[in-house]
Amino acid sequence: MSENKAKASPVVLVGHCGPDAWMLKSMLGRAAPEHPIEMVNALSELEAMLGSAALLVVNRVLDGAFGSDSGIGLIGDLAGRDGRTPPMILVSNLSESQEEGERAGASPGFGKSDLYADETTARVRAAIASGV
Repeated sequence: MSENKAKASPVVLVGHCGPDAWMLKSMLGRAAPEHPIEMVNALSELEAMLGSAALLVVNRVLDGAFGSDSGIGLIGDLAGRDGRTPPMILVSNLSESQEEGERAGASPGFGKSDLYADETTARVRAAIASGV
């Protein structure tokens, strides 16, 4: 029997180390279970995912090959492009960084210390919905 449902767009973890990615995948699996979760650690991988992503979950300090370690800088670069950029949120416990991320073009994000808070789930869902 074939299924006619279209596959949901992925939530993309951008620049996270393995242990953090595991925690984020667990939380996102509950917050947005209909979306597959992908992980990228290079700008070339991210570029390939931009057209199909439902949400980019960007680390404040990027782990990988992005040409810079600034997740806020990456958000600003992506938000400044012509064309459709998926919604983005920043992962950082620092309120100043969250403010900078929002000024750069991200939706309200969250810190790792708040992974399982109801507000975090609401922010993830709102960010995904903003790109529909």
